Amino acid sequence: MTALAAAPAAARATPTGATTGTPTRTATGTTGTTITTATATTARTRTRSTAMTALAATPGIDVMKQVNRQFVTGVTVVTAMDGETPRGLAVNAFSSISLDPATVMVCVQRTSSTHDCLFRAGHLAINILSTGQLDVVGVFAGKSADKFRQVDWESGPFGSPLLTGSSARVEAEIRERLQASTHTIFICRVVHADVAEWPPMVYGAGKFFDGGALAPLG
Repeated sequence: MTALAAAPAAARATPTGATTGTPTRTATGTTGTTITTATATTARTRTRSTAMTALAATPGIDVMKQVNRQFVTGVTVVTAMDGETPRGLAVNAFSSISLDPATVMVCVQRTSSTHDCLFRAGHLAINILSTGQLDVVGVFAGKSADKFRQVDWESGPFGSPLLTGSSARVEAEIRERLQASTHTIFICRVVHADVAEWPPMVYGAGKFFDGGALAPLG
């Protein structure tokens, strides 16, 4: 225990004059040792300095990969028509924004071969994959020139490709295209949706799981 902590109450924090212009605080312990500590002004400066250092030390890509692996998501395939050619890619950066009006968003990397097609399109489809579509993930995560030749699909009411066997399918009108670093965020108004009884596929920590077999908590 320090002398300061052991000092009698009357002896603690006795103000003294400061010759340097910086306020100080002194206390004398039972052994006669005098301890000088920085005031709140210095402490606040140190806190701000520490906070700025923490902000400057942004996490690296390896750390962020580990962070993302801890977040469990569904698995979607985002599709659109490029003229007469259907195009699509696997995406897990999908989210509902609002139920009324029904609004959703997806994020697509600008280097993706499907990005420019989506950017030009007026509508896109979001296919939420089921547990029976593990082979579909492989198709749309790859770079095949004709992915749709390997899967069953149909045109939605507004022409977007809807994958057969999905747990749910949404067709949406693209309302906004926002640039965010390496990605484009597509803000979309839902114009069609259907849901099947097949359980959804779940992705986490680099693996795929049966979304219908998860153990409930509580």
